[in-house]
Amino acid sequence: MKTLTLTFILALSLSTNAFAQDWDNIEITTQKVTDDLYMLVGEGGNLGVSIGEDGVFLIDDQYAPLTEKILTAIRKLSTDEIHFAFNTHFHGDHTGGNENLGKKGIEFVAHDNVYKRLSEGGSPKEALPIITFNDQLTFHMNGIHIKTKHYHSAHTDGDSIVYFEGKNVIHMGDTFFNENYPYVDVDGGGSWKGLLAVVKDTIDNIDDNTKIIPGHGRLSDKAGLQVYYDVLMDINHILTPIAKQGLTLDAVKKLQPLKKYDGQYGNGFMNPDTFISIVYMNILNNLDK
Repeated sequence: MKTLTLTFILALSLSTNAFAQDWDNIEITTQKVTDDLYMLVGEGGNLGVSIGEDGVFLIDDQYAPLTEKILTAIRKLSTDEIHFAFNTHFHGDHTGGNENLGKKGIEFVAHDNVYKRLSEGGSPKEALPIITFNDQLTFHMNGIHIKTKHYHSAHTDGDSIVYFEGKNVIHMGDTFFNENYPYVDVDGGGSWKGLLAVVKDTIDNIDDNTKIIPGHGRLSDKAGLQVYYDVLMDINHILTPIAKQGLTLDAVKKLQPLKKYDGQYGNGFMNPDTFISIVYMNILNNLDK
C-alpha cells in the first residue's frame, strides 16, 4: 500500500508541476549530437531528432503546451514533415504532446505496453500510437537503420532504447537519468532489478565512442553510463543486505545508507527520501525473485 500511494503521489506531482509551469519562459534548446542527429531540451524528457531525405524522425515530445515551441525548433533543423514520432515510454513528460502532434497527422509508434497504458489512462485517440511492437522494430529512413529494443520491466514495463546504427548514437529514454537518482515506476511495471539489467545490457552493446541521449540530463557517452551503473550497483549492494535483515523503511531512513550520494544525485525529480522509499521497498519485496 505504501508503494502504491507513493507512486500515485509522484504521478500527481508530475501532473501538477506540468500545469504549474510558466510555459512562456521555457526555451527549447538544440544540441547537435552528430551529423543530422540532435538532442532537444526543454521541460520534461530529452527529445531526439533525426533529419534527412525521408523526413524527420522524432523521439518523445514533452508537454502539450510546448508543442509549438518544439515544432519551431525542429523547423530550424529541417522544413520536412515529421514522418514518425516514437515514444520511449508512456509518462506524460515524454508523451504530453502526442495529442497535438496526432491532430496534425503525425503517426506515433511505441511498444505495446505504451499503447495499453495510454489508452487505459484515458488518452484520446489522437495521442495513441497507431503502430506498436512487442520486442524489436527497425525504421529504415534517412540513410540509416533506426532500431528499437524493448525491455519489459525497468523504468516502466514499456521502455524502449533507440539505436541509430551507423551514427553510433542511442536514446535511452528514462532508463538513464544522467547524474540524478532514477525513477522506478513500480505501478507502471518498472523494477529496480530490471533497471540494473537494462543499463548493464546497454553498456555491453555500445563502444567508447557511442553518444547517449538520456531521458533526463546532459548528453553522455559510455563512460558516463558506466559511472551511472556503478553508482546504481553500489546502491544495490548497500540496500540489499539491509533488506535481508528485514528492517522497516523508517528504520532504514534513520540509517541514511545513501548519504554519500544524496548531495550529488538527489537534486533531480527523485529527492533522496522518495528515491530510497521506492528502491528499498522494491528490493525488500523481491528478495526471493
